[in-house]
This record gives sequence, C-alpha cells and structure tokens, in this order.
Amino acid sequence: MLKKSGITRKIDELGRIVVPKEIRYNLGIREGDNLEIFVEDNKIIIDKFSQLDNYKPFSEKLCLIIKDVFEVDVVISDRERIIVSTKNIDNGELTSKHKELIDGRESYQSKVKETYYNIDCFWTIIPIITTEDSSGLVMICNNKYHEDDIKYAKIIQKLLVQKIDIAS
Repeated sequence: MLKKSGITRKIDELGRIVVPKEIRYNLGIREGDNLEIFVEDNKIIIDKFSQLDNYKPFSEKLCLIIKDVFEVDVVISDRERIIVSTKNIDNGELTSKHKELIDGRESYQSKVKETYYNIDCFWTIIPIITTEDSSGLVMICNNKYHEDDIKYAKIIQKLLVQKIDIAS
C-alpha cells in the first residue's frame, strides 16, 4: 500500500528530483546509495538497492557450508537488515553498534558472550567492503570463544566481495 507524504517536487531540466531530507533520513538513504527504479501502472517506485540481496541464494549456500564444516552459525547483513542467517532471527534490523561497524569499516570479536538478535554467543563481525562501499557485515556466532572465527568470517567476506566485484 502506497502512503502519500503530501510533499511535492518539480523535475528540473535534466529530469532530476530531490528526495526530501526527512524521507531520506526515515528510510536510511545516504548520499551515494544506489536506488532501484520501478514502474507500476502510472507510478514510479524508488526502492533502496541492496547488492547483497542479489546474492542471497549464493550466501545461503555459503553459510550452510561454513556451518557444517566449522560448526559455527553465520549471519550476513546489508547496511540495514539481516539478509541470511543460519540462526532463527525474529527482528532482522541491524543494531546501532553493527551500523557503526559498517560505517567505520571495523572488525570486532567479543571475548565474552554478548546478546544480539536474542542470541547469546561469542560474536566475530567483519564488514563486507566492495570496490563501491562498505555493503554489510559477516557475523559468526559461536558458543565458545575461538580465534579462528575471524578466518571463517574472512572466507565468507572474500567470496562475497569477489562475486559482487566481478558482477559490477
């Protein structure tokens, strides 16, 4: 169901329109984000584009292989939400801490159990950095602290980045 905002904008001579700041903020759209444009009947629909959504089947298989081989759970997110998880996650929206890791392009490994998405475990988190941007996170969830979890996360990250960069 489309919701009217009551905001109108004029198209300039080059066919551009400005998406109002409050709408960009509410939808988490940043400068440089890719938007996908659809046409339905007489409507133009603009949707935030997630590269990682295009690789969901690949990501699901990859996560299951890592889970089977290394006996760890894997969660993959884009900049806004969980895309794939070997754990049952109710609310797929990212925490503010996870969004900061994406923006800061930082890795993180907990040395004590922490709870995210109602899952209490040791978390290893690394950003997915493509040639274009920091696109999301690979998160490893383990019931025991294990330094090798960073290696497992890097395997997934490198395979995803390679697949995304080749397609770009």
